[in-house]
Amino acid sequence: MAARAVTCRPAPRPPAFPPGPAPGLVCDHRSTAPGSPRRTHVPHTLDAAAVRTWCALALDALGRAREEIDAINVYPVPDGDTGTNLYLTVESAARAVDAVFDGHATTGPASRPTLPDAVRAMAHGALIGARGNSGTILAQLLRGMAEVLAEDVAQDVDDADAEGMGGPDDAGQLRRALRRAVESAYEGVARPVEGTILTVAAAAADAAAEAQGDSAAVARAADEAARSALAMTPGQLDALGRAGVVDSGGLGLVEVIGALARALSGETAPWGPRGARAWTRPPAPYRQHPEPAPPHAEPVPPHAEPSPRAETRHQAPAHGPMPCPAAAPGGSTTPAFEVIYLLDADDTAIPRLRTRLDALGDSLVVVGGDGLWNVHVHVDDAGAAVEAGIDAGRPHRIRITHFAGSGVTAAAPGEPAAARTREPAQRAVVAVVPGEGLAALCTDAGATAVATRPGEPPASGELVDAIRRANAREVVLLPNDPELQHTAAAAAEQARAEGVRVALIPTRAAVQGIAALAVHEPARRFDEDVVAMTSAAGATRYAELAVAERQAWTMAGVCQAGDVLGLIDGDVVVIGSDLAVTAGTVLDRMLAAGGEMVTLVLGAGVPDAVAERLERHVRGAHLAVDTVVYRGGQQSPPLLIGIE
Repeated sequence: MAARAVTCRPAPRPPAFPPGPAPGLVCDHRSTAPGSPRRTHVPHTLDAAAVRTWCALALDALGRAREEIDAINVYPVPDGDTGTNLYLTVESAARAVDAVFDGHATTGPASRPTLPDAVRAMAHGALIGARGNSGTILAQLLRGMAEVLAEDVAQDVDDADAEGMGGPDDAGQLRRALRRAVESAYEGVARPVEGTILTVAAAAADAAAEAQGDSAAVARAADEAARSALAMTPGQLDALGRAGVVDSGGLGLVEVIGALARALSGETAPWGPRGARAWTRPPAPYRQHPEPAPPHAEPVPPHAEPSPRAETRHQAPAHGPMPCPAAAPGGSTTPAFEVIYLLDADDTAIPRLRTRLDALGDSLVVVGGDGLWNVHVHVDDAGAAVEAGIDAGRPHRIRITHFAGSGVTAAAPGEPAAARTREPAQRAVVAVVPGEGLAALCTDAGATAVATRPGEPPASGELVDAIRRANAREVVLLPNDPELQHTAAAAAEQARAEGVRVALIPTRAAVQGIAALAVHEPARRFDEDVVAMTSAAGATRYAELAVAERQAWTMAGVCQAGDVLGLIDGDVVVIGSDLAVTAGTVLDRMLAAGGEMVTLVLGAGVPDAVAERLERHVRGAHLAVDTVVYRGGQQSPPLLIGIE
């Protein structure tokens, strides 16, 4: 029987252990609030572990703010996807960092990646996963930071930077990293616009350069300056001022910088209201996207006078800052297509590529280096933008999105020819399940299953790929895990951008997904089918049996290693020594509130005799309650329970 480490929310009484971390405390993924950060032990120094924590906290923060950031996306194109794009970009960065740690773990328990290892992985992951205008700029900001942070940590800081630092060397390194991030971002944007994510990044770097203290103090100063700069963006850009909102990309960057400050200070809880409403003057209609601002001949003056550092910063771009993008060829202020691709090309080919793409459209961002580039541009002629990339090198992962909502006009890279030509079905279901047995069950029911492994939740890209494989005009997505809500929402948003109608049902357990799938009826209208599936999932209470790996304090008391834990809706309610006996107690508690159907999903290695004993228990103690048993095959937990 597979063991599973479990820790639950503390009961409202004094802890059983002295102050400090409880011995053997291990976090269970179902014991925390949905979308909570995966790691809470945070170092105070700027090292590889801090980078990993930063990525995790930034991903969580963007997941929570994604919908609000999408809602205030009015510039440069009001397509409502900035929050989603930033989330996907940071998700790719976080997974790359996790992969570096996982790779070192295979070489030995004491092996740990260095700071250069982590920041290079973060920058590379963001580059290859960058989405949208703001996501591409964020990737370049991270790359600029990595250029400094990946330097030899023993290298002496320049005397000019070291003077008056008042803190350890990593504080000076962070100052220089934020400064280089802004410089590289301005270099990557063909026509920088003030009042955007660039302005927020510049303010953060300026404040960091003057901050005293350690790296946590520097990051905190950058965070405070970024928030202040964000609040001023409506006065710097007409499109934002008319809508009464702050810049969406800037808001996303505030979440990322705030996560950095929390990672370095050791605080994992978000600081106050940081969503769009914190900067939106009521009653701003930010959920209705106005037309983009017309081009101006003269820049819109900001609220504050630019600092001398800002003047120096603006000398790098070839075109200089502009208040709004120039009209696209043909006189349209909003080009028809967004074109994004990765490009393998010599660095010498990039200047000519920038010139060609700049003549084709606007919102041009070309970031990267060392032979790999991420290209983003808004154009009317998507083919010409791709041809420019072909002339410069080898474009791949090409994505072409029509702003009018017609979806992606180019096939996903690597997609089989049959998938591109096969007529799509009207409706499909995509379900995330924890074992091969449940995956087969869902497949037999006509769903597209995404089987997961312990400790390896699917990324949003995997869910998007599953939606594409389903090849349907309408898709119902069942995440079946509270920690996948943000990931599933981002995947749904991406699929909608590709022209697929997606409904996300927030199922929190596999048994809720099974209940939803059982009432799925493709012949019904889509909305009616979604309502029926949502009702079935909501009417299903769920529980699981797990095995404690070590001593821990739970809501049901102190458990010891090897104890069987019964969890209802994620909380430990029973501690026992036998799987079947503990499961019977859990069933009695759940059925005391009523129920008509019990679903048991057996994990790998759990004998059939356990299911038979529980079936007899239900028949004998609870009349008119049916029981259905599935062999799920999941490694953990050993038993899942659903009550309908």
